[in-house]
Amino acid sequence: MNDNTTNKLMPVGIDDFRQLIVKRFCFIDKTRFIKEILDGQGGITLITRPRRFGKTLNMSMLYYFFTLRDKEKNRDLFTGLDIEKAGGAYMAEQGSRPVIFLTLKGGQAPEYALMLEYLQELLRVLYGQFRYLLESVALAEDDKQYFERIIAKTANRSEVQVSLQRLMALLKKHHGREAVLLLDEYDAPIIRSWERGYYEDCIDFMRGFLSEALKSNEALDFAVLTGVTRVSKESIFSGLNNLRVCSVLSERYSDIFGFTQAEVDGLLQVCGLTDKREDLKRWYDGYTFGHEEIYNPWSVISFIDNDCKYKPYWLNTSGNSILKTLLARIDTRKAEDLQSLIQGKPLNALVRENISYADLSADCNTLYMMLLTAGYLKAVKTWQDDRSREWVALEIPNLEINQAYENEILDNIAPHQGQIVLEDMLTAMTEGRGTDFARFLEELLRDFVSYHDSSHQPETFYHGLLLGLAVWFTGKYRVESNRESGYGRFDLAFFPLKENAPGVILELKTVKKEREMEKAAQAALKQIKTKAYETELTRQGVKTVWRYGVAFCGKKMRLAGGA
Repeated sequence: MNDNTTNKLMPVGIDDFRQLIVKRFCFIDKTRFIKEILDGQGGITLITRPRRFGKTLNMSMLYYFFTLRDKEKNRDLFTGLDIEKAGGAYMAEQGSRPVIFLTLKGGQAPEYALMLEYLQELLRVLYGQFRYLLESVALAEDDKQYFERIIAKTANRSEVQVSLQRLMALLKKHHGREAVLLLDEYDAPIIRSWERGYYEDCIDFMRGFLSEALKSNEALDFAVLTGVTRVSKESIFSGLNNLRVCSVLSERYSDIFGFTQAEVDGLLQVCGLTDKREDLKRWYDGYTFGHEEIYNPWSVISFIDNDCKYKPYWLNTSGNSILKTLLARIDTRKAEDLQSLIQGKPLNALVRENISYADLSADCNTLYMMLLTAGYLKAVKTWQDDRSREWVALEIPNLEINQAYENEILDNIAPHQGQIVLEDMLTAMTEGRGTDFARFLEELLRDFVSYHDSSHQPETFYHGLLLGLAVWFTGKYRVESNRESGYGRFDLAFFPLKENAPGVILELKTVKKEREMEKAAQAALKQIKTKAYETELTRQGVKTVWRYGVAFCGKKMRLAGGA
């Protein structure tokens, strides 16, 4: 903790270290990060963390510590902080290097050409900070001409691609010392390109942009990069032998990004809010970086700043495109995994820290690792199997993220007025009102399902659809899929969590012609009875079980069963 924590002014949206200190916002001291960077002996460090976990603020802190510019004034920013207490050897490094600090988090270009324009503007501003180099006697005339082309935004694509490397070389010529590169949210343009369909062009540019700056660069002292993910090494970081990756599974820097329990306790003590501790923990704690338990810092300070109102602050600041990808095509496997997660059960995934965005839709392991690094899941434990492959058990971290899953599932499957229909449908289902259940289900199929969706592996699609819709019953029912009961395996069963509530069995069929639906629905209902699918429900004390056979054909359906 720091003296600034006696000030209750919350730094919501403040990611400039100088501003935070000078204006005396409430501040949790993370300057030990500087010591750890120095102890790490240079090289290239990539730190991946979810958005709004303090990456930009910590990079700003590194900038003000190391930069030659205004070094005497900057030294005062660290008075009384942990780095000053660490000893003179560390403070001797303050104000000792030329530093390039560039953040790409604003890169939201809808197309590739506009992305390049955005980067050219960033580089114009960046180069403008070092305009004094145009007066340097150490620079050749062609160096200065190149410099002026970057500022004028007349440089060609190849010149822009090597601009970071060239700037470091110019700084070394002038200062006689290697530069530090701080590149914040390096993958923001890549994520945007994936969302908007120009991923390959973006990757091709970023591969050169980063490799020129980082690979065998004699003008580079050390580099720190932050991002949400580690983009596949083959695509971006090829040939970087001195790359140190610190992911959410790593122990290094595990307590630097986000708030620890001790830090939150101190903050609550200062603000007179210790009575909020347990609820705050349920809502915003639960992340695990390495073995360190971490709170979402944005949500904690927003909660205090908003008169202690519990709501999903973090989710309102970041697009949920990654989560929407999971839900874009609900199939049985993904729907079952979602139900497992929402009901508090972990799911296991192979550890793949090199994210290939091209694999997100097809590869569940890649997608779940993306959800982990992006902050939608947390690692409960890791282990190696007998083939030395590393696995991780994943869970939803807290109530804030659980709400995101519920909201996004409903928004993607049954948006807007469809949620009202959904509630009516599921209520009718559990009350045995088969006619109403069928009417509401057909309305949802008509309004929110396309023929394209239902024509691709139809049994899997309808199974996944109903399983996904059942998230509405979180806290009321435990939903099981393809579980053995009686003399076979039912498709879906709803196990009530409250005493005396009814249970539900669903058996699903698909047919190619509408005239076959009624016969298929009756056959499905008969199958439930003859195979005694309700056995597991009655064994657990459920007294009333509603049985439904449902047949689908495109956007049409027939239902048999109910009261």
